Parts: sequence; C-alpha cells; structure tokens
Amino acid sequence: MSGALARGLASGLLALLAAAAASAAVETVSVISVDGAINPAMADHVAGAIEAAHAAGSVALVIELDTPGGLVSSTKDIVTAILNAPIPVVVYVAPRGAWAASAGTFITLAGHVAAMAPGSTIGAAHPVTLGGENPKPPEPSESDKDKGKSERRHSDYMDEKMENFTTAFIEAIAAERKRNVEWAAEAVRNSVAIGAKEALKKNVIDLIAEDRNDLLAKIDGRKVGVGKRLVELHTKDAAIAEIPMSLWNRVFAVLADPQIVGLLFLLGILGIYIEFQNPGLVLPGALGVVAILLAATALQIIPFNWVGILLVLGGIALLIAEVHVSSFGLLFALGLAALAWGAWLTFHVPELSDLSLPFWRAVFPVATAAALVITGVAWSVSRAQALPQYTGAEALLLATGVAHDELQPTGRVRVRGELWNARADGTVHAGDEVEIVAVEDLVLRVRPRARADGGGV
Repeated sequence: MSGALARGLASGLLALLAAAAASAAVETVSVISVDGAINPAMADHVAGAIEAAHAAGSVALVIELDTPGGLVSSTKDIVTAILNAPIPVVVYVAPRGAWAASAGTFITLAGHVAAMAPGSTIGAAHPVTLGGENPKPPEPSESDKDKGKSERRHSDYMDEKMENFTTAFIEAIAAERKRNVEWAAEAVRNSVAIGAKEALKKNVIDLIAEDRNDLLAKIDGRKVGVGKRLVELHTKDAAIAEIPMSLWNRVFAVLADPQIVGLLFLLGILGIYIEFQNPGLVLPGALGVVAILLAATALQIIPFNWVGILLVLGGIALLIAEVHVSSFGLLFALGLAALAWGAWLTFHVPELSDLSLPFWRAVFPVATAAALVITGVAWSVSRAQALPQYTGAEALLLATGVAHDELQPTGRVRVRGELWNARADGTVHAGDEVEIVAVEDLVLRVRPRARADGGGV
C-alpha cells in the first residue's frame, strides 16, 4: 500500500514538473505601437519600451510602425536605442497601407528584423526643413560653374551638408544590418519610395507578414546578432505583452504638432486679453495661462524660430490696437499679415524634420477665419453704436410718460414704470400724457403731449 502511494506521489510530482516546464517554455514578446510623427516623446517611448521588455525577460520587442516622418534628432535617438538594444528588435511596418516614410525608413532599416505588411510603403527619406521645403540644391548654372565653388551660396553648402550627412547615416545603418546600402542612399538623395514586395526583392526588408501572428510565426527560429551574441528567436505561439505609451508621453506627442502649438498660443493670448478687458472673469485668464504654458512646453520639444514668435506677438498687438485706434482697417490688415507670416515662420527652421505647419492648409484658413470673426465683431459694434440710446439720460429725451400728480409746475410723472420728479411748462393735470424735453439734475422737464389731430391735451 505504501509503495502504491509512493508511486502515486511520484507520478503527481512528475506531472507538476512537466506542467511547470511547459509553462516556462512559453516565451513572451513585447509589442509597442509607433503611430504618428517621430518626436522626442515617441523616442522616449521606444527607448523605455526596450528597457521594459528586457527587464520583463521578453525574447523580442516588436515595433509596429506607421509614420510620415519626424525630427532627425528623435530619429537618431530611436536608431541608437535599437542598434544598442540588449534584445532583438523587430520593426514591422503595419497595418496594411502603413508608411515608413522618411524617418520611418531609418527606423525600419535599424531593426534586427525588418518586416512589412502587404500594401505598406517605405522610403522618401530626403531631408527637409520644418517648413516642408525640399532643401536639395538646384543644379548650378554655367556662370556658377565658372565662378567656382568659392562663390556658391552658403545655403547650398548647408543643404548639401544635410544631404551628405543623412546619406552617410542611413548607409551606416543599412551596412550594419546587411541590407541594401545603394537603395538606402537613393531613398535619401532622390526620395525614392517602394512598396513591400519591391522592398523584399531589393533586400530592404527581411520578410512580408500578413499580420502580427504571421510575423511571429515567420521569424521563429531566425538567428540575429544582438551585440556580440547570436540570438535565436522563439516567437511562435509566444505570449503578447503590450507596452502602452505613458500618459506624459501621450500628452507630449500631441503637443509636438506645430498646428496644436499655434492654436494653443493664439487661444492663450485671446484668453489673457479677454481677462484684461473684463477683470474678474477669472476663467478666460486661467485658461489663457494654461494654454500659454502648454504651448511653451511644446516649444521645448520641437525647434522653433524666435523671429516668428515676435511677428505673432506684433500681429496680435496690431489687432488689439485696431480696436482702440481709428486706422480705417490698416492696422487690422497689417496685424493679420504679421500674424499669418509669423505663425508660418515660427516652425520654419533649419532642422531636419517632416513636421510642418503648411501655410495654405493650416495658416491661411486660421487667418481667414480670424479675419471674418474680427470683421463681424467690428461691424456689429459699429452698427450698435449707430443705434439710438436705450439707457441713461439721453434715452429719456422725447420719451413719453403720464403725469402721476398735478404739475403746477412741479410734481411726479411715470415713465417706463418709474416715478420721476418733473417740472412742466404750464399746468399738467394728473393722468395727462407728457413728453420729456430735457433732463436737468435728475428732474425731467416735460410738456403736454400733442394729439395726433394737432390739438392740445
């Protein structure tokens, strides 16, 4: 009996050990989403996710990427974090129709494994300014060639310097991951872009995956170099651990949009102006201060031009001056022009980026809307000023009332439900209708109201 019990206990123990071994065999893959412009908040999110995935013992970190581009400084931070990651990083351009444009090209090439979903696109990595211009220098004319390089414009040198540096950067990344260096250079120099099938054919990426599960199944067993180690991926049927973006990074990611910054700045100025015009309202002033603080925080995240900020402030000052000075619309026009130009120029700086504040799609509509609103307010104010007075002493002139007492010549009259002391030119009987012809020290001077037939009262 004791032998059977021992055998039962041994069988149970073996079953528990087998279950524990099977549970331990289930690997974990961490996943993050990079959806939107590449900015410092996104860079911090990626770097933090790599550390968190490593600390949690994940076999790999999958970055699901869909971006139109972003700041070159933030792109460099992400690429550096991936190249020095202690665990394999898989960059997956997904879902279908996703972009790995501009900065996204650098990030995709930097991954230990680079994958794309069908219908996704990669490329167009030429450096551009924050205003959205393509800084590639034009072909020199014959006269320029004759003058020699010593007389070429400084801006051409700066543009060429940007392009050469960015090309070398992406070539180094592609060479490190043994991917198509020639195509990577073309993506920078000539802004070439290709789809997933062509990217696979040209050795830009490693594979095409239909979805996340397909990706994990296809990279299972693949060996990648992580530092000096060769690591084999065990991702098939792995548990998924989503790493969400922190609240602060989500806030900063929203604030890093130049259009949001511009709106916050204008709303802040408007709120503070309303508070100064109407002291004691509190709410507009408080909201204005909060908006200004948020805009100032955002300007610590993205580069900006001080000249643009000064133009915006000058434009607002001119618009306010128009309210107090009769310039026949001249100050208004100048203020609006300075506001629009300054808003566009604020984010037009020599920093490699794809973040932009487009003039015709963002600045012009806002400036037009502001012009319409201010014009409507000015028209309403001028129209109201042209209307007759409805309050004060002036509003009582030629108003009608009824004598409450016998006026010989003083007494009281009822006007608009109020009793006033009055003085009449002659005798006015109680109940007679009177007209007010003057207001003298809160005493109404009245006269009998003439009848429609021209006779007296």
